[in-house]
Amino acid sequence: MEEPGQRLKKVRERLNLRYRDVEEASQKIAARHNNDEFTIALSRLADIENKGTLPTIYRLYSLCAIYRLDLYEVLEWYGVDMNSMAADMAVVQIERTHLLGAHTGDYGEVQLPLSIDPGIDLRKTSYLSRWIQRWGKLPVMLLNALDIKHQRYGFIGTEDWAMYPLLQPGSFVVIDDTRRKIANEGWTTEFDRPIYFIEHRDGYACCWCFQEDDRVILQPHPSSQEAPQILRAREIDIIGQVTGVATRLDPARRRRTRS
Repeated sequence: MEEPGQRLKKVRERLNLRYRDVEEASQKIAARHNNDEFTIALSRLADIENKGTLPTIYRLYSLCAIYRLDLYEVLEWYGVDMNSMAADMAVVQIERTHLLGAHTGDYGEVQLPLSIDPGIDLRKTSYLSRWIQRWGKLPVMLLNALDIKHQRYGFIGTEDWAMYPLLQPGSFVVIDDTRRKIANEGWTTEFDRPIYFIEHRDGYACCWCFQEDDRVILQPHPSSQEAPQILRAREIDIIGQVTGVATRLDPARRRRTRS
């Protein structure tokens, strides 16, 4: 496989750019950002191309801007695949509930069912794998119609039992950040009651809420055996209301963890 420095060199030569041209262009970028780290000296560029020297993130940015390259693609040349970020995040278990901030924009591909048997009845519970006729990869940009970019996502910590059994620890939740006002009434069952994703001084919480004047009660599910928290309204930030959840059911793990 061709070294990334050599690939950068070929791009520069195709553009008929000399070392001096690249240096001067990088100085303009550095001046625009008021940061000399974006500057690429002649000797440094030679080392990047011929000696395999790793460019800093600032210099790599400058090279991509000058050469009209996609930064994500060039990162792949150096063995950093941004499309693996979500999978790598899943490898690391974090006990505290938190927001998910990583995204890959419109880059990469995702494997989805491309063809589903038209005979499926979505009103009934089904074993979906048997109805999928064909799997395939789609560019992430084609999923923009689903408004994925404007959704917010959270992860229920592996030791956060506050809304058990409605929300399992380790679940991913979809958050509607347009629904930030606490509703004290208007539901008939616990399944209808709004669940909120909240930031407070100690981190994040995902639970029911009840507001009384300037006090907000963070109410866990009774089955969780967790105690309610009472905080001042000014001490919390309501990220939004949970509107979707993806979870993995593993009763054996729950018994081991709760024992």
